[in-house]
Amino acid sequence: MIDRDAGFIQVLRRRLLDRGWDHTITAGAVSPEALIRMRLNALVIDITVLGPDCWPYLESVCTRLPGLAVIVCTGPSSVAQRVRGLRLGVDAWVTKPCHPEELLSVVEAALRRHRRAELAVLEPPTVAGEVMIRHELHQAFVGEVSVGLTAREFEILQLLVQSDRVLRREEIYQRIWGYTMAHGDRSVDVFVRKLRQKLRLASPGWDYIHTHFGVGYRFEPVGEESGLPGESPEPLAAPQTTRSQVVYTGLPDS
Repeated sequence: MIDRDAGFIQVLRRRLLDRGWDHTITAGAVSPEALIRMRLNALVIDITVLGPDCWPYLESVCTRLPGLAVIVCTGPSSVAQRVRGLRLGVDAWVTKPCHPEELLSVVEAALRRHRRAELAVLEPPTVAGEVMIRHELHQAFVGEVSVGLTAREFEILQLLVQSDRVLRREEIYQRIWGYTMAHGDRSVDVFVRKLRQKLRLASPGWDYIHTHFGVGYRFEPVGEESGLPGESPEPLAAPQTTRSQVVYTGLPDS
């Protein structure tokens, strides 16, 4: 835990000791390399400790340690700040003053999500259209080429693939970010749009994510030329040149 709130730390420490949780509390930033050596399960951070450097720090930690549950617990903040933190990969954002039990419950919820992701190591790859989803690598591939998904994009793809129905935006937000989506929050749409663009670029002959306007999103691989779910388009004639090209058409979201 990175925090300087002495009163809150004192109360929280008693709760941690009662639960038997091993913990370390520091008043300053700890480098990602040091966090790796500490073999932590979760990091709770008050971003006011870091000041303006909090954003590159959060990005670095979330990028370097995708298996680490990161929870921001800080004073009142703006919607823009909370959205920025969540988009960087923070699991949850708790506003002070808060009850220690609330914070620990949020930490436990984030840990459960990460443990479910760790169990995915045992899952065989999922093949959908041209895309192979490697759960243990938290990445998707077309052939041997990575689609280049971020941790959050992969979580959304995995959630959509595992569902056999349309998922509402609010449900996606609740299950990925861990709490209720604020009115007007477009985070799900932003991430789905980026995910869809990457899938189209890697596999231009297929549609994978379908929009149900006013509701949410559904995953179903559809060969664009065949128009049938899960069916490959007819093979094209061999090109007359020895140089292959991939053309991204920039089609609007369906």
